[in-house]
Amino acid sequence: MKKILVLFALLFAVPVFSQNKNENEILETVDKAATFEGGISSFRNEFAKNFNINKVIGKGSFHTEITFIVERDGTISNIKATGENQSFNEQAIKAIKKISTKWSPAKVKGTEVRSRFRFPSTVNI
Repeated sequence: MKKILVLFALLFAVPVFSQNKNENEILETVDKAATFEGGISSFRNEFAKNFNINKVIGKGSFHTEITFIVERDGTISNIKATGENQSFNEQAIKAIKKISTKWSPAKVKGTEVRSRFRFPSTVNI
């Protein structure tokens, strides 16, 4: 009898856990990618407008890759920058955070999903 109860518990628990995981899953591959109002060039312009180059320490060419999550409601979260120059990374993150325009979220089978967005950036000082 205990084995039957455990079996039923597992059968009913798995779909619940799977559903919660899928709702919070961050997708790399989607049917329709997240988009910024006005396109990627508009996003680049907003980024450049908000970026404070005077706060970057050092001279030369600096590169970073900024990644963030486009949420189902069009907001962004979990912003990270992975370049070698820490001050450049910090300014890149601050510039992204200042952008108030919401994104159109990614979609899979017509349903809005969370997705990762990668944005490379290079500056010559």
